[in-house]
Amino acid sequence: MRALVIDQTGGADELHIAEVPDPIRISDEVVVRVVAAGVNPIDAKTRSGRGVSRAIPSYPAVLGGDFAGVVESVPYSAHPLQPGDRVYGMGRVPRLGGSYAELISVSSMSLTRMPATLSFAEAAAVPLAALTAWGAVVDTARVHDGQRVLIHAGAGGVGHFAVQFAAYFGAVVTTTGSARNADFLRDLGARRVIDYTAERFEEVATDQDVVIDLIGNVTDATGTRSLDSLRQGGLIVTVPTGAWPTMAEEAAARGIRSTGYTVAPDARTLSVITRLIDDGAVRVHVEREFPLEEGAAAHRLLEAGHVRGKIVLRVIPDPA
Repeated sequence: MRALVIDQTGGADELHIAEVPDPIRISDEVVVRVVAAGVNPIDAKTRSGRGVSRAIPSYPAVLGGDFAGVVESVPYSAHPLQPGDRVYGMGRVPRLGGSYAELISVSSMSLTRMPATLSFAEAAAVPLAALTAWGAVVDTARVHDGQRVLIHAGAGGVGHFAVQFAAYFGAVVTTTGSARNADFLRDLGARRVIDYTAERFEEVATDQDVVIDLIGNVTDATGTRSLDSLRQGGLIVTVPTGAWPTMAEEAAARGIRSTGYTVAPDARTLSVITRLIDDGAVRVHVEREFPLEEGAAAHRLLEAGHVRGKIVLRVIPDPA
């Protein structure tokens, strides 16, 4: 099959098209013909030698966590999913081959039917980012009606879902973003948008119950400064791995609860998100779609920052 691969870790130009063996389906796995694949920060980190690159078993390696496509084969004839079904989900990359390829094999618990209201490109932008946002906002922070919630980088891939989920469950949402994204973020449900280029968020967003930190301390000590925005006993959930190694100690010293969060494939939760999307309660924004062979350009755009929503790779044309 045709795939976008790396032969070693390094810059974006390491990504190139190659022919690789088709995945072998085992156990409960479903083989999916990938139509579109999401591009996520973890892909770029892993490609560069960070992220989860230490788990790459061999080269050439196929990256890509989430996908939308059509079922090719299933474990048994009465399986809930059948060949031809339109599905989306995420796999365990890089232990198994990723979604930057024409075929992917994933556990039945890692995918579900894609929203009827979305295109393949839009659906491919959902699983990893939306599951991360749900896990941080709903499962971990348990955000609820009336809470004051500050979300950093609200216009990004995870952020634009986090803002919507927090607002859906009744929170008073404040988010950081650029001036060009202010109207976009308000449309998603943010009550207040702080232009991080003009204001110090910790000076204007105070006494927050929860901070969803999608930046950490890699930029302008965002994580540490977030502690000034939280009330005593509040909670900070930091998503980027390794972005703030001293989080637990700093938060505890201030009487603030803290935790990281790592996403996992979860078909049941993705099915709930699917219903919210089809009901019109949640929407997805795709900033740009690249053909698979331009994966390096997609990674460069992602790494340049300031992407609104998600970037997607087109693997094959939409099926009839």
